[in-house]
Amino acid sequence: MRIDPSDLATFLAIARHRSFRAAATELGVSASALSHALRNIEERLDLRLINRTTRSVALTEAGQRLFTRISPAFRDIDDALEDLNNFRGKPAGTLRFNAARQSTQLVLLPIVTEFLKEFPDVNVEIVINDALIDMVSAGFDAGVRFGETVAADMIAVPIGPRHRFAVIGSPGYFKRHKPPVTPHDLKGMPCIRYRFSGGALYRWEFERGGIEVDIDVEGPLTLNVPGSDGGCGVARDRSRLRIRRPG
Repeated sequence: MRIDPSDLATFLAIARHRSFRAAATELGVSASALSHALRNIEERLDLRLINRTTRSVALTEAGQRLFTRISPAFRDIDDALEDLNNFRGKPAGTLRFNAARQSTQLVLLPIVTEFLKEFPDVNVEIVINDALIDMVSAGFDAGVRFGETVAADMIAVPIGPRHRFAVIGSPGYFKRHKPPVTPHDLKGMPCIRYRFSGGALYRWEFERGGIEVDIDVEGPLTLNVPGSDGGCGVARDRSRLRIRRPG
């Protein structure tokens, strides 16, 4: 026996109005169609729910019990749908972002600060995590990453300007090592490397004239937390080469 919510809505309309004509007007169907629908419901339940004559409509004992039990549930549904109106007209509620540390510092926080001024009914939660995770299953509304670390099956839109990296080293470093001229000169030089939370090592990226080159640098020091200045690592030993953003 299967009774759909639409069947129960049909029964409730008739029970409330005690009139097939009035219930049919509410539901936007004909009175004959409504009578046929009720008959099908009663046949599936093997119970008479409503006694009807040409002049009156009355609930049976079984119909009255069903009406009493399901009416509050349908009122709750109506209230829940009405509550959704709070989300119309102006943004409200909570937005959850999962963002890499550098993305948060350089791009997301400046935007969120202005956003919260304009939409005070919105709460924003930012979870900093450099690992590539399933944003949907983890309960996030969006994730913020640099372009090269966006999962292939995600829809990405730019929210900030392009950022450039610069390779730098201390004067002491270049007293011991010949300054690199091309990205390939970095091979074999002791560099500070960065490891993503997912385990992969960051490959230093270069582009010129539309030609992109990734270099898997080597070095005795590997970090998994970007530096506070936006670099790929905190260079405690200034005699080693590191990669950082200018400014």
